[in-house]
Amino acid sequence: MERRTVMKSVAMVAAMGAMMVATKGQTTAAQPNTGPNQAGENNMLDAQTLADRYVAVWNERDEGSRRAAVAALWVPDGQHYVEGREARGHDALEKRIRGSHEKNVRDNGNRFRAARDARRLRDVVTFHWEMLPAETETVLVRGLEFLIIRDDGHILVDYQFFPA
Repeated sequence: MERRTVMKSVAMVAAMGAMMVATKGQTTAAQPNTGPNQAGENNMLDAQTLADRYVAVWNERDEGSRRAAVAALWVPDGQHYVEGREARGHDALEKRIRGSHEKNVRDNGNRFRAARDARRLRDVVTFHWEMLPAETETVLVRGLEFLIIRDDGHILVDYQFFPA
C-alpha cells in the first residue's frame, strides 16, 4: 500500500473516531451506494448487507465456504488489524478468522452478529458487532469494525476495535 494511501487511512480513522464521539447516541441509516462504479457497472452496496456478510464469515463452520467468503469479501492483498496483530492476504485472513472461529464459536459455543448500525461514508463502512452465546441474547463482547473498501465493496483494510 502506498504511503499516501496509508496516511489517508490513518486520517480517516482519526476523523471517524471524532465523528463517532460527536454523534454518540444518534443513529444514521445506512445509505446504499447506487449508480455506476469506476468500471461503469451498476453498483449497489448497502452498508448493513456488507456488515452481515462480514460477520457471517466469522460464524462459518465449513472451511471451504469460509475460504470462499473471505475471497468474496476482501481484495487479494486485503489487510486486517486488531490490537497488535495483523493479517495480510486471503491465506492470513482465513487463518485469523479460523482461529477466532475455533476459539469463540466451535469451542465456546458463541456466535457473532452485526448490530443494526452499519454506515457508509465514501470508501468507509463502520459497524458494531456482538459476540453472544448461541442460545441467548446476552452480549458478551461488543466490537467496532472500520472498513476501507473499494468502489465494488471489496475490503481493502479492516480495523477491528474491541471492546468497543
